[in-house]
Amino acid sequence: MASIGIIATIGPVSANFTTLQALREAGMTVARLNGSHGNLDWHRQTIRLIREAVPGVPVLLDIPGRKIRTIQLAHEPSFKEGETLILTTDISHDGTEKVPVNFDGLHEQLAPGIRLYADDGTLSFQVERIDGRDIHVRAGGDGTLRSRKGINVPDVSLGRELVTSNDRTMVDFARDNRVDYLGISFVESAEHVDAIRGLIGGRAPRIVAKVENQGGLDNLEAIVGAADVIMIDRGDLSVETNVDSVSVFQKRIITTANAHGKPVIVATELLHSMIDNPYPTKAEIGDITNAVIDGASLLMLSGETAVGRYPVEAVGRLKNIAAISQTYLSTSAPQSGPKHEIARAVKALISTLPVDKIVVVSRSGYAVGLVASASVQQQVIAVHDDPWVARTLNLVPGVSGIHLSKVDWQVPSSALHDLKEVNDGTLLRPEDVVLIVGANQGDDRDYFNSFQTLRVGGANQPALQPN
Repeated sequence: MASIGIIATIGPVSANFTTLQALREAGMTVARLNGSHGNLDWHRQTIRLIREAVPGVPVLLDIPGRKIRTIQLAHEPSFKEGETLILTTDISHDGTEKVPVNFDGLHEQLAPGIRLYADDGTLSFQVERIDGRDIHVRAGGDGTLRSRKGINVPDVSLGRELVTSNDRTMVDFARDNRVDYLGISFVESAEHVDAIRGLIGGRAPRIVAKVENQGGLDNLEAIVGAADVIMIDRGDLSVETNVDSVSVFQKRIITTANAHGKPVIVATELLHSMIDNPYPTKAEIGDITNAVIDGASLLMLSGETAVGRYPVEAVGRLKNIAAISQTYLSTSAPQSGPKHEIARAVKALISTLPVDKIVVVSRSGYAVGLVASASVQQQVIAVHDDPWVARTLNLVPGVSGIHLSKVDWQVPSSALHDLKEVNDGTLLRPEDVVLIVGANQGDDRDYFNSFQTLRVGGANQPALQPN
């Protein structure tokens, strides 16, 4: 069974060569950048640093999308319960008298009595009155409203466009800097995913759809079908829906993603206490264990590795807890349905043949996730002639994406010869029996058409056949 992937958010404490290498050694498999923080120059420099320090590690860039946030504030106001605060859509303010937000039409969508939440629901406010662009709110508790913190308005349709002008800028940036994955906030439909994919215009970056509100839950099947990866952002999801139901929603989303053979990420506060403390709470350990048992593919750290005091320790602890949790998982049969035929075929072959490695030759990469979903013990090697696409495949747990200068998509077995040319002794051994899975490209998905077993040291001669 493949190890759980670990996503580490890179921020001020981890955006350096030494810490990045230490994070990878501790277990980081994906480096995440939060597009809501920092500017494009910082992200550009950090992407270059990641490529230099930990080559082969995919980069996930979360773009703000339709999420409402406070902007960068010169003054971050503190307040007591019952005090009045002024939010405004006039971004000329700096937080001293009024707190500006990034949604120009927010004041038009609100009315007295509506409740707002900020910073993943830790702050609550009630609208008192609207005065032009100013939104007068009363604080539901003590707190401080900080820069670039999310603002949630549950149960109110804000009518924001699917793709914002900032989205277009960020997609262009991601494509130009060869980012591997784009995280899209508040996805509520397959059309939203398709709109972003249309802007991308190619196979990469691949799309991570973040399920964060009731709209995402209502259209979950369609969203999972359209996206490449699913993320459960439990912070916004708990505010936008019902915090008491988040664990149930998590199980539902994971089950749906698993049924489609799509990787699924569990995010938010997995080791929140380790931002300041060297050890996690028992509740956090239980939370991680349940996420693994639910069927999560990857687990994500945010503040723990971006601004925390113990970033490397947090990754190491997460890896260890996940590994222990996996020992209690039973190997389940692949899902039923036409799209899972490849997983069932792979499972059947490896149960009757002494297969050591699995090589997947898939132009779109879709088959790679399905093979990995078969819960195989063997390492999966995915080859591609585009180095960018090959690197994106490293996100899938248990998969090593390998770039080959040329791939004959019609003769998948030829990939083994080319792999031997780039093999450094750690990828393949002469005695290894390799299952080659070939997938020809259809109109929009792979059509799987070949399975072959070869021995690495056998001059591409067939290995033993099933009994």
